[in-house]
Amino acid sequence: MKIGIIGSGMIGSTCARLFARAGHEVAIANSRGPGSLEDLVKELGPKARAATVESAVESSEVILAAVPLKAHRDLPASKLAGKVVIDAMNYYPDRDGQMDFGGRGSSSWLATTWPGARVVKAFNTMYFKPLGEQGKPGAPADDRLALFVAGDDNDAKRLVMDLIDQIGFAAVDTGSLSEGGRRQEPGTPVYNRLMKAPEARRALGA
Repeated sequence: MKIGIIGSGMIGSTCARLFARAGHEVAIANSRGPGSLEDLVKELGPKARAATVESAVESSEVILAAVPLKAHRDLPASKLAGKVVIDAMNYYPDRDGQMDFGGRGSSSWLATTWPGARVVKAFNTMYFKPLGEQGKPGAPADDRLALFVAGDDNDAKRLVMDLIDQIGFAAVDTGSLSEGGRRQEPGTPVYNRLMKAPEARRALGA
């Protein structure tokens, strides 16, 4: 699969490494341009390449957005229609400033700014170190750490859950983009808390 990673920070570079290791073709982009990514791409190996944001989006089936939420406009909205877009972003007012989501959760609001995109909320609840180091491909699902997924497009959600399985985590469905996305936001019982799948499901039900 061809995966575009927008953002080369801790989560973006970690996901790029995991997806490339799983055999996917990864195009990684940031606001500073491809030249700033030479060392990272060399480390990631032949499955990875540096790209501009637009070319990463155009050439990929799946896009992972891992930039500060205030930078969501860095993604070319007109080119996202039909693409599976993984929202790995979180809203931090101190960093992003005051943003009005119109009563929605941040992911549900983002979907309105990307018409036609198949938005799935994932990869936003776990710190990059355990994400990069504690996956267990091949282990039983209940022995893996949980990564949470929310979305309205069931096929897109299943695709993202399959990616999560490939890199060694257990995908736990939190529901729709509106309700499920809110259940993954900072300050919720599952945010930045390492849990295996059974505990994660209990936490969501509590």
